[in-house]
Amino acid sequence: MRVFETYSEDETIAVGEEIGRGLPSHALILLIGNLGAGKTTLAKGIVKGLGAAAPEEVSSPTFTLIHEYGDRVYHVDLYRIDEEREVRSLGLDELLDRDAVILVEWGERFPNLWPPNRIEIRLEAIDDTRRITVTPA
Repeated sequence: MRVFETYSEDETIAVGEEIGRGLPSHALILLIGNLGAGKTTLAKGIVKGLGAAAPEEVSSPTFTLIHEYGDRVYHVDLYRIDEEREVRSLGLDELLDRDAVILVEWGERFPNLWPPNRIEIRLEAIDDTRRITVTPA
């Protein structure tokens, strides 16, 4: 387990970049935290660290549900999904079979869908600080 504390959006992106550089080519990452905790900001850094896109190109896929960056990074947001069957209809099983990195915001809402070999990143907003806890499978 690794724990980071950040004090700005730029620092959160930098931590994400460090995490992204250390990821294998096939990984499932659940980004867990309350609304406004910094999940998308961290995702910007992870995507940059993977060399798939610049932070300003990364946005929350809240309405589109899935964004693809490069040919091997997928950013999924399940905030607007209410039922497990809706998640299954997105084709995430196919994504999980690819040699890709899949970032899932709000994935903790559907724990039965994910394989045990995943990375969970918990983000907590504490005043002006973000605590980022990375727990590998």
